[in-house]
Amino acid sequence: MSLIETENVYLFIPNIIGYARIVLAVVSFYFMPTNYVIASWCYIISVLLDALDGHAARKFNQSTKFGAMLDQLTDRCGTMGLLVTLSYFYPKYMFWFQLSMAIDVACHWFYLHTSLLQGKTSHKFIDMNENPIMHIYYTNRTVLGFMCLFNELFYAALYLLYFTPGPIFLGVPFFKLLAIVSAPVAIVKTLISVIHGVVASVNITTIDTKDREDAKKKDQSKKSE
Repeated sequence: MSLIETENVYLFIPNIIGYARIVLAVVSFYFMPTNYVIASWCYIISVLLDALDGHAARKFNQSTKFGAMLDQLTDRCGTMGLLVTLSYFYPKYMFWFQLSMAIDVACHWFYLHTSLLQGKTSHKFIDMNENPIMHIYYTNRTVLGFMCLFNELFYAALYLLYFTPGPIFLGVPFFKLLAIVSAPVAIVKTLISVIHGVVASVNITTIDTKDREDAKKKDQSKKSE
């Protein structure tokens, strides 16, 4: 009988926070078309908890692959739900919202899945940290937090602007000003997502090449026997 108690990963603190984020996101989705106050608060709290679950994972030594996947999917689905609503509110810009959703979901999923596949078994794999810009993006939590926050602020500002202009600041409606200021960051973050997709493509073809080389070696070995 093993003396080591089996841990229940599902009940790790950061994962419980992740479940709360999902519930808040779902409630936010329900009220997005009709009640921007409830929807906004639920969405904002869900986004803020994103920083808390990472802190909890480090503090309690409860970082898991399940938690990382749960966090990524909640982020992607949360933003996607908001963008679907924006497509309904601003049909003229639907194509750009659709493009943003496709890039965000596809590139992040592709990169995360490829990272799990590769396991860093070859020096030919491209590490995002090898790029100076991406190194700062991934190792400096302030920069990462700033990019993620302003990306969310851009879409949130567009959402709120549909219902209310907000207070006037410097002669401009606050939510409009917030959207203008945060737009460049949202664009840069989208470009970074594209980089994720490119790097994932290179890495997964490296895996394919290695697998095919190993298969050929096995075939040659069998023929020589």
